[in-house]
Amino acid sequence: RIDMAVQEAEYGTWKSPVTASSVSSAGVYLFDLTVDSNIELNDGTVYWIEGRPAEAGRYVVCSCPTGSTDPVSWTPAGLSARTRVHEYGGGALLVYNGAVYFSNMADQRVYRQDKPDGPAEPVTPEGEYFYADGCYAAASAGGRIYYVREDHEVVRSGLRKEAENCLVLVSPSGAQPPQVVASGRDFYSSPRVSADCSKLAWIQWDHPNMPWDATQLCWAALDPATGLPVANAINTVQVTGGGPELNLQYPAWASANRLLYIGDQSGYWNLYSVDTAAGTSSEHASLYPAKQDLASPAWMFGQHPHCLERPAGGGTRVLLVSGDSVLRLDAESGSAEPLAQFKVSGYNSIKYPKWSGGYFYAVASSAVSPPAVIRYRLESGSIEVLRLSNSLKFDVGYISVAQPIEFPTANGATAHAYYYPPRNRDFVAPSGSRPPLLVRAHGGPTAAASPSLSLKIQYWTSRGYALADVDYRGSTGYGTVYRNLLRYNWGIADVDDCCAVVRYLANKGLADPRRACIDGGSAGGYTTLACLAFRDTFSAGASHYGVADLQLLRADTHKFESRYLDNLIGRTPEEVSRACVERSPIHHVDKISCPLILFQGDEDRIVPPNQAELMFAKVREKGLPCAYLLFPGEQHGFRKAENINKSLDGQFYFFAKLFGFQPADSGIEVDIVNLPSDK
Repeated sequence: RIDMAVQEAEYGTWKSPVTASSVSSAGVYLFDLTVDSNIELNDGTVYWIEGRPAEAGRYVVCSCPTGSTDPVSWTPAGLSARTRVHEYGGGALLVYNGAVYFSNMADQRVYRQDKPDGPAEPVTPEGEYFYADGCYAAASAGGRIYYVREDHEVVRSGLRKEAENCLVLVSPSGAQPPQVVASGRDFYSSPRVSADCSKLAWIQWDHPNMPWDATQLCWAALDPATGLPVANAINTVQVTGGGPELNLQYPAWASANRLLYIGDQSGYWNLYSVDTAAGTSSEHASLYPAKQDLASPAWMFGQHPHCLERPAGGGTRVLLVSGDSVLRLDAESGSAEPLAQFKVSGYNSIKYPKWSGGYFYAVASSAVSPPAVIRYRLESGSIEVLRLSNSLKFDVGYISVAQPIEFPTANGATAHAYYYPPRNRDFVAPSGSRPPLLVRAHGGPTAAASPSLSLKIQYWTSRGYALADVDYRGSTGYGTVYRNLLRYNWGIADVDDCCAVVRYLANKGLADPRRACIDGGSAGGYTTLACLAFRDTFSAGASHYGVADLQLLRADTHKFESRYLDNLIGRTPEEVSRACVERSPIHHVDKISCPLILFQGDEDRIVPPNQAELMFAKVREKGLPCAYLLFPGEQHGFRKAENINKSLDGQFYFFAKLFGFQPADSGIEVDIVNLPSDK
């Protein structure tokens, strides 16, 4: 039986309801979900930050009390709850006893707001000081807050060449100036105080490491009178047989002495428990041994995969996220057997887990459901959606579901990707034809693709593109060995894998290799440009704030990533310098033979605009079709609705002109330089 409602049309020309405006204006981004830090209150109110493209990318604190499904907005107009520590931010929100504390984007001061419709007052001094990842301690009258602080005043005044990071103690009222708690290391994260406020734990590390490389887990006993470490004594947690490259992150106190953390001593990021009272001889118990990564790399603050459950009857248990489930664990016994396991029905990605008032809260998503703030009653399995990241609902006939694939790549290795076939219930392609393929290289590069619903992916697949979201070697989620395969091989292994997936899908008949294109943002933009410069696999590319010149990146980028390349492209300074020339696409434009479009924010401090400008100038000079869109007021990633729209529609229009498609959407246009007259 033939469905007369289905039209036959070439791939790439399909009309789709998933428009650029449905990706941006109808949606928000959900971050920093948390609950009140006052464990005595335990009232079940949940808080989060949402990025609103429709409000010029403003970040707004929201909350929803128990018994309600109607969120309330807090952040006053003119303020935006976003921190710039490490430039990627995260951890901008803290709540204690109903009062909200947040970092404000414009001046980076911490503000306190006591009620949703009340004023927000600064509690940290003026100056170029950035704050993130706060933790409240109620041990003294008025309380204390421990923060990660990034001091840029020392750069502005000429005292240092780069910002100084440390842990500080902040007065919740702003009555006293911040006091330094720990300093002297290049980076700090995750200050966490024990429930009795007697101890503070944190993570620290130094250049050239990143927070997923070699780190140290430290703790200190606190002077109850000052909140500072007793006698300035700092203890470093030792893991027997862990080695110098051990990665420890995301600490939390289960009790006054029992410290939880994520470590990769097994070859995977798993959850461990250690008794700090036992000293260096204490056994590190694996609470849930698994051959899978149970955490993600700490690009942003506040991404703990676990939280504490404190039921009304007393006691403390650990809730750990594993895939689509929440595991209840006993931290004190050290048992590796879960007390209970709860499947979060309808979701397979769970982030920012928190517990309060008898409920489990998280930002959850699936292959067919966008991220949402959920309230979950563990015992009954009931789930309430409090806030959807996108309120538009599309028929499943327009949704392409991620298919995990493994494929052979260079040197006999295996790489991973998620393959999305073209899908649109209203169209079918002519028999025997193959879809154009968009290969997506994720950022990082120490990061991962996600199989959760992304309308930015559905935008392409519902128009007739196949899409491969590549977890090239070096991606996270597959264990430490796979994560470290990119060491000294950035610009080689990732490039090989993005090209190999084209061959694999073409051999399977799932893509047209003559119409293979590639895109990526940030580090993914670098991989995109490197694929075009060093391989002839692709017919077009799109770089979103991508790296073109590795030497410029080393010279211009911010402190957090200023030594990242040391572990990505060379073992010695000489190797790094040589690789900066050999692997920088800007020095090999003569090898690029296909069209390129570039998108860039003019306030990007991570990959400054000069990288895109230089690349565009050289490609234009070579006579290749190219385009460059510079977005005023945007940083590293686009947050304003109009710019998200232009980047999506502009890239699609660019590829359509090159491949000879007639886009079904009208009103899209980009100024393409060197475009042949027949296009």
